[in-house]
Amino acid sequence: MNAMTEPTHFERLSNQHLDALEEETIFILREVAAAFERPTLLFSGGKDSLVMLKCAEKAFGATNIPYPLLMIDTGHNFHEVTDFRDQRAKELGAELIVRSVEDSMKRGTVRLAHPGESRNVHQSVTLLEAIEEFRFDALIGGARRDEEKARAKERIFSHRDSFGQWQPKAQRPELWTLFNTRLQPGEHFRVFPISNWTELDVWQYIEREQIALPSLYYTHKRSVVERKGLLVPVTELTPLKDGETAELRDVRFRTVGDITCTCPVDSTAATAADIVIETLQADVSERGATRMDDKTSEASMEKRKKDGYF
Repeated sequence: MNAMTEPTHFERLSNQHLDALEEETIFILREVAAAFERPTLLFSGGKDSLVMLKCAEKAFGATNIPYPLLMIDTGHNFHEVTDFRDQRAKELGAELIVRSVEDSMKRGTVRLAHPGESRNVHQSVTLLEAIEEFRFDALIGGARRDEEKARAKERIFSHRDSFGQWQPKAQRPELWTLFNTRLQPGEHFRVFPISNWTELDVWQYIEREQIALPSLYYTHKRSVVERKGLLVPVTELTPLKDGETAELRDVRFRTVGDITCTCPVDSTAATAADIVIETLQADVSERGATRMDDKTSEASMEKRKKDGYF
């Protein structure tokens, strides 16, 4: 008889709860399709939006997703992510709408304080312009409550006023999965179908469903420099400062966004199963470990959300 081996942490970890999370997400995606005239799914090519897209495939069929995909591009996104975004949309035959912060800059609706300023916060302007252009009444986003404390104040159906603003104290109650979707002219909803998921749930689901991701999510060699406790990638947009020295390290990205504010973490995780184990051991939130723009103040995310951010 073969000797029994000790099971790994991953083998002992149950993923049965994923069925309930998936069922809730599919229900919400279908509810949006039924309740709104012009919804869209925010699709960056990142892991959370790819999980939502997988659930949308299950909800409607792989080639029958009933709303377009929308991406707000800062012009400073990782090409691995935007290339993957385009490839995935093409595979599904989905309509992909891309609106750029650079176009808003040309129109004069976005003005940078200086050429090196991160464009990330200015996505709010471009997003609101896209909402007005296409008259979207619901935007489906991949935000999760465990990302950042301002996210935890959101409802699943988050009401936005005619200026695109979020008022935390004016959110509608959600009892027994009953959603009040009534809107006044010019208003819209941001809808978060994976609001009850955690980063660990997302990675367990990616592993279970074998969801393909941009290569940045897995370990790779990258030149980085440490600043304020974060590993900043050394790029043309984020060059070394005087006195700094770059290091070549094994890293991966827990989240992907604008190059100017997104940092990797030390990691040798090469598979989704490896990342599940790493996530179990993490003691810093996803955004806390990787986003420079959330380090400016305790209320930085909440302020941006009130101004129309995702």
